[in-house]
Amino acid sequence: MNPTPSLTAPATGAKGSVPGTAGQDRPASGLTAAERLLSLVQRQGVLAVLLLVVVIASFAYPTFASLDNARGVLVQASFLAIVALGMTLVIITGGIDLSVGSVFALGGVLAAWASQWGLLPALLVPLLVCGAIGALNGLLIARAGMAPFIVTLASLLGARGLLLAFTDEGATTYLVPKGSAFAELGQGSIGGFGHPILVALVLLGIGGLVLQRTSFGQTLFAVGGSGDAATLMGLPVARAKVTVYLLSGLLAGFAGALNAARLSSGVTIIGTGMELDAIAAVVIGGTLLVGGAGSISGTLWGVLLLAVIQNLINQIGSLNSSYQSVVSGGFLILVVVAQRYVSRSRRPL
Repeated sequence: MNPTPSLTAPATGAKGSVPGTAGQDRPASGLTAAERLLSLVQRQGVLAVLLLVVVIASFAYPTFASLDNARGVLVQASFLAIVALGMTLVIITGGIDLSVGSVFALGGVLAAWASQWGLLPALLVPLLVCGAIGALNGLLIARAGMAPFIVTLASLLGARGLLLAFTDEGATTYLVPKGSAFAELGQGSIGGFGHPILVALVLLGIGGLVLQRTSFGQTLFAVGGSGDAATLMGLPVARAKVTVYLLSGLLAGFAGALNAARLSSGVTIIGTGMELDAIAAVVIGGTLLVGGAGSISGTLWGVLLLAVIQNLINQIGSLNSSYQSVVSGGFLILVVVAQRYVSRSRRPL
């Protein structure tokens, strides 16, 4: 009986190469030069596009390159970046979270309501409620085997309904006390850069380290690559899924609380469509919708690209904000097509 072949040591030809096609040998990595180039474009292409757009816009509109405008763009992008961080972790596992927009709005309202008792309640209340929604999503998806689309769609409706019930159908707006520590969290700055920018950067940095430097991060990639294979390897697949949805809920709720601190009120009409912006930023940043690949840095570039496009449309003046959706949709289609091409080119023949 022949021994079972190794799954981790592919047969190699001469000079450490793997047999390829058309009489050519593949490198030991399993990728041709063209495939490595496509992979690089998938991971870092959005950064090149972002830099190109910034350079062109700076020459076309002098006010675009001003420091004040840059600060404004970064502050506006910081809330979406925090939400997109959680979305990145979810999508890497092969899931999706449609509830983040409603959870974001709910977190803001709860934070504004609780801010009358101080900074700690203003942060803890939205984190507890929004974290519970995320955990429920994860349990239904990981333990009950329900589809992420259906579960998180139900949470989207449920969170929005809870928000409306809490605010008397939107008739009640809770205000953040002026001069409070909670208000300072959203409105203060260090070195001219608002606290939301610094908080978002810290969270993104932590997220990047966790994803790339810990066993938990590697587990997420394995789960997204193949849940069945990850289970056979003994990895905690269900626990990983519950954790990422919990984190997604926590981050969306925290972003909403931070936004309420900046606006000094719990606005009930925000967050609509935010889940789509977060998904677009994550996918444009190079994270595969099917899971198994992605990066926090790519998500950051995707968020900034969407924010720059919105600001550029405002600079033009003759265009309304609806054109941002058109441009974002175009970028999203191009990225998804590129991802499919890369994934097909990697399939063994």
